[in-house]
Amino acid sequence: MSEIKSYSVGNGDMFYINHNSDNLTIIDCCLNEDTADSILDELAGLSEAKGITRFISTHPDDDHIRGLDLLDNKIGILNFYCVKNDASKEDETDCFTHYCKLRHSSKAFHMFKGCSRKWMNQHSDERGSSGITVLWPDREHYAFKEALNATALGESPNNISPIVKYALDGGATAIWMGDLETEFLEAIEDAVDLSTVDILFPPHHGRDSGMIPSSMLEKLSPKIVVIGEAPSEYLNYYAGYNNITQNSAGDIVFQCVSGKVHVFTSNVYTVDYLNDEDGVHDGLYYAGTLNL
Repeated sequence: MSEIKSYSVGNGDMFYINHNSDNLTIIDCCLNEDTADSILDELAGLSEAKGITRFISTHPDDDHIRGLDLLDNKIGILNFYCVKNDASKEDETDCFTHYCKLRHSSKAFHMFKGCSRKWMNQHSDERGSSGITVLWPDREHYAFKEALNATALGESPNNISPIVKYALDGGATAIWMGDLETEFLEAIEDAVDLSTVDILFPPHHGRDSGMIPSSMLEKLSPKIVVIGEAPSEYLNYYAGYNNITQNSAGDIVFQCVSGKVHVFTSNVYTVDYLNDEDGVHDGLYYAGTLNL
């Protein structure tokens, strides 16, 4: 069994994958005064039980790195995954300064399409793989090079975001797309190897600005689309696809087992596309089960 958790952090993203191996993966960071202590304590407890903890930073916007310094102080980030970049900002926050320190340190691993590493997607006698694959960026693609150059000049880093896929052997698949923008996705579609996915975290918290082109959605055919937190007028609810809206659901936990995903939320949340299999999770409400 593995668990994917999408934290309810307001306008921002923060996730973890508690793998069915000696691995913990944290994706992005967005801490605020109300949630920081509880999230940091939870992640510290999970990390202490694992031999490998990695942090994946999709891109250095504030709502994806807020509190990164606090997280590092709490758990000690030893494996910092990011796209190699020289993103700059006119007004540097403490969090961005800390991001820059990590991205240029010996702790950094720079992600790119098809990269491999122990124990991200390589097994060994010591521990198993995390089941993580990086589908993008292609570092030679013109659109990515343009995005890198723009961020080095202080423009938005949205389009340096990687596309990261997690797969549980015999179980669910999930994809994260950072804050990639629609026009950029249209430019790179033919360079990304996409296949069907069970859980999709669309770009930009599900906003219209990161709407996935219909041709890409057809390739992905997601069973659940997780719409992140943002004012509803900015969100795209992906009509025709099953979704969970974090604005209403709160924290979301996907408990992944062979052939199934049990879904739990911190708020009472009801959908009609999940089966009732009497799931139980401490401190959370059971929303139902997705049969794969």
